[in-house]
Order: sequence, then structure tokens, then C-alpha cells
Amino acid sequence: SSSSSSSSPSPSYLSQAPHSHSHSDSHPHVHGTRQETEQAAVDIEGPEKYGELLFRLLKGALAEKKILNPDELRTGVEKAEKLGQNLEGPRLVARSWVDPSFRELLLQDASKAVESLGMVAQNSTAATVLTAVENTPDVHNLVVCTLCSCYPRSILGLSPSWYRSRSYRSRAIREPRAVLAEFGTILPKDVKVEVHDSTADLRYIVIPMRPKGTSGWSEDDLAKLVSRNSMIGVTPASEPQT
Repeated sequence: SSSSSSSSPSPSYLSQAPHSHSHSDSHPHVHGTRQETEQAAVDIEGPEKYGELLFRLLKGALAEKKILNPDELRTGVEKAEKLGQNLEGPRLVARSWVDPSFRELLLQDASKAVESLGMVAQNSTAATVLTAVENTPDVHNLVVCTLCSCYPRSILGLSPSWYRSRSYRSRAIREPRAVLAEFGTILPKDVKVEVHDSTADLRYIVIPMRPKGTSGWSEDDLAKLVSRNSMIGVTPASEPQT
């Protein structure tokens, strides 16, 4: 489903993300024993979360019943981590920028367009339909999954943590302009924002507008301007470096 909105900015939820820090060499840096270091890490991490506990118990039960062994689990995780590393999404967008007929096919039948490039449109865990939506000077598209975290992993790789957060899932529908502003995307008031709510069997990919100053660029160079965030719709494609 999709909706449109024109809300004003509100406090950023992105500030809740873990911060980074650096160490200084101006003071002694003393390491404790291995036991002390491991206990300190546990103390910082806090008690085991419900999801972590559920995963651990489920993994143990599957292994005990010989439904799944550790090697199979590790292989599955490694496979999931490699999704999107072949730049499937950026390749799709770049081809649509240089090939009008492919762009038309992508917007009409994204699954067929994806398969024509030798890619897989469906997620490995379920049969899904991929739909492409195109940004224009008049319309900006934003993708969310309000129920959970439905996402075209076969094309974009693993979903970012903020996409799965409760804050993004609730606010993207309610105040999309505020969410976009937190990613640095400020849209003119006359640009309509269309929000697309993914479901278990329907996934979306945003085709960002082609940046100016890229006439004559190769597909490979154009693909470098396309990020995961731009295909979710929270940012535009990158501008060419001058």
C-alpha cells in the first residue's frame, strides 16, 4: 500500500544509534585479565535480550533434534551476509538510467526486468513480488514495512538496523518528511511524498533520479552513485565528484 504526506521535521531518532569514539595515546592503556575483559564486555552489553534468548533456544532445539546443524546454520548466515554484494540494485538502477526500454519494463514488471539481467527477484525465504517505483521532480518515493521488516534482500542485501526499528516503521508513514530530513533529504514543499508499505509478499525498490552531470557515463560508473539508502528512498543518488 502507499500513502502521501507533508509533515514537518521532528527530533531525530537517528541520534539513538550507537556512537563511535577514539582512544588517545596520552594516557596509559592497561588491559585486565581475559576474565575481567570478558566480564566487562558482558556488563556493557547488558542482560540477554528476548530475541537473543529465543534465537539461542531455537538454535539449540533444532540442533538437538538434528533438524539443523551448526555448519548448515553458519552456511546460511554467510549466504545471507553476501546478499546484495554483487551490486544487483545499483546495476538495475544504472541500466534503467541508460536504457529507456529496460526502464519501462522495470516499472511495469520488475521481476521480469530483474530476471532479464540474470538476477533473482524473489527472496529465498518466500515467494515475493518486486515492484519498482520511480522518483521524479514531482514525486519522491519512500519504502517502509510497518508490520515488521519486509525488504528485497535478494536485490539490496541485508536491511539496515534503522529500517527495522520501531521508530522508522511508525514515523515513515506518519511524518515522512521529518524522517527524510533526518537523513539530510529536504524536499521542496511542492514535491509529493509517496510512502510504500511492504508486505510479506510485496517488496519495493525506489529508482532514484539520475544525477545531473552524468551524461555519457558508463553503467559501471553510474552504479557507483546508487546506494542502498537511495533505493529505499531516504536519500537521493550521490552527486558526481567534481
